[in-house]
Amino acid sequence: MTYEVKEITDLSNVSIDHLVKQSETEGYRFLSRLVEHFQNGKQQFTKPGEALLGVWKNDELVAIGGVEQNPYTEDTHTARLKRFYVEPDERRHGVGSMLLKACLNKAKENFTKVTCRTDSAKADAFYRHNGFSVTTDSPETTHQMQFN
Repeated sequence: MTYEVKEITDLSNVSIDHLVKQSETEGYRFLSRLVEHFQNGKQQFTKPGEALLGVWKNDELVAIGGVEQNPYTEDTHTARLKRFYVEPDERRHGVGSMLLKACLNKAKENFTKVTCRTDSAKADAFYRHNGFSVTTDSPETTHQMQFN
């Protein structure tokens, strides 16, 4: 199987409905908010260092995630991982780690730290496994990674 990570510059040109439906079935609304915020201009990942990335398998989007300037701090050197989702059938195959690595590489271009928030035990384990540390510094942040 060949996976390819690509930057998404215009979400309206990407078939994402299947991921939105799957995420909602799992009880997550953040992908529907991604679509809504992209359409109304609230979140388009266009500031320096920001990017929305997808992983494709055989021309089908199987994972999505972005990195943006952290809206919960005035520190312009802190990024936030946003809207990170991997199709259930693709989990535990390295797809999430591949996407996370691409997001972190993008973040390193302009930021010194990246944060995220999750209330999922599986996501907590995923982030810890990939080098994030748990933090209680802010109610909007559960995990962070400081770049050297």
